[in-house]
This record gives sequence, structure tokens and C-alpha cells, in this order.
Amino acid sequence: MEIFPAIDIRKGQVVRLTQGDFDRMEVYAQQPSKIAEQFKEDGATNLHVVDLDGAKDGELSNFRAIKEIIDVGGLFVEVGGGIRDEARIRQYLNLGVGRVILGTIVVEDFEFTSKMIEKYGDKIAIGIDALKGKVAVRGWKDRTSVDAFELCEMLADKGAKTIIYTDIAKDGAMSGTNMQAYEEMQKSIKCNIIASGGVSSLEEVQELDRLGVSGVILGKALYTGVLNLKEVIRQC
Repeated sequence: MEIFPAIDIRKGQVVRLTQGDFDRMEVYAQQPSKIAEQFKEDGATNLHVVDLDGAKDGELSNFRAIKEIIDVGGLFVEVGGGIRDEARIRQYLNLGVGRVILGTIVVEDFEFTSKMIEKYGDKIAIGIDALKGKVAVRGWKDRTSVDAFELCEMLADKGAKTIIYTDIAKDGAMSGTNMQAYEEMQKSIKCNIIASGGVSSLEEVQELDRLGVSGVILGKALYTGVLNLKEVIRQC
């Protein structure tokens, strides 16, 4: 199983939100690239990077900070947040991003999403953010009536290689992840699933590994010291 330390960026800073609430934000560092370097020193080979400003308003707000992360080198970096057209996809891939994450646009333009999956293959990941089983978009501000599992199944049928599934209620809450959701997804959805949201113990990471989940994103638990990245990588 692959481990993805998370770097969420807002106004050029490394931050963490609680349950996607921009009013419940903590700043952990001024330079995202320095955090990337530290994760690399701890043994990380992957990074999960989100432009929170982009997710919220669709603007390319933190491109420079993301470029500096890429320039660290030696890391497979997946990036999400505000990627809603092909020009943005190409811009990130040309920068050296290993995989771009489509989120809001998946709900707003499923046909476009399908075309991008077909054209770019495993360079595209799908980010499904759910609250009580329904998809949320635009930086989790807007809640839809779209069933998250049904959408995942449709995307897998269209050839999506990787789906990143986040339970918003768990994200940043340090109360554990929605293990039942990932167990169900492993049974019915035929693509790689990356777990995100609330993972806060080594035992949870190991259980996700046992379920066959292909990757796990670790955020607040690393920043608060609840999880040690070196130990997680060594064990998993």
C-alpha cells in the first residue's frame, strides 16, 4: 500500500482544515516545499497536494508553491484543487505532476471527465468527497444529492484507474476513518481506492492495507505528531 503525506495549501501556507471548514483552519508552515523536503527525508516517495484556494474558487492560486514542491524532486506528486479544464490538466502535467485529481468537475461535467480519463489514463485520479454518502463540491462548500458510491461505480465503469474517497465528517477530526466505506468499496468498485479522512492510528493504516486499499492519505495525524511517518512507512 502506498503512503501519501498530505500538503494542503492556502494562500501559500501549509494548513489543515477540520471537516473541510475554512473557518476551522490551522497553519502549520509558511513554505510547503520545506514540508515536502521533510516528508522526503522521512522516507516518503509520494505526496498528496491540494490547492485549497483553487478548490474553493477555481483559480490557479498556489501554482508557484506547487512548482517549488515539484522542484524538491524524487517524489510522485498528485495535485488537486480547482482542476476543471484540460488546460489546467496539461499545465500541471507539464510541470512534472505525476497525477492530477478531478473533483468538482466530475459532478458538473461527467462527459468531460470521461473524455479526460480516456485521454490521460492513469494520469487522472478522481476525488470523491462525501458527507453522509452524498458528494460535496467546490471545496466542500456545496453539498449535492449525488450518491457517492454510485458515482464511484460509474467512474470505474468509464475506466477511472484511481479514486480518492474522503469522508468529510472524518477529515481532520482525529476520530478515525470510515472503515466500513472502504470495505464496501473494495467489494464493488473495480479500480484503485485511496483512503482519505480521519486516519489517525497505525492500526487503521494496517487495517486499510488488509482490506486491499491501494493507498492512504495522512494529514493532521502527521502534523500533530500522533503518527510518525517513518514508522508508518516502515510498518506498511
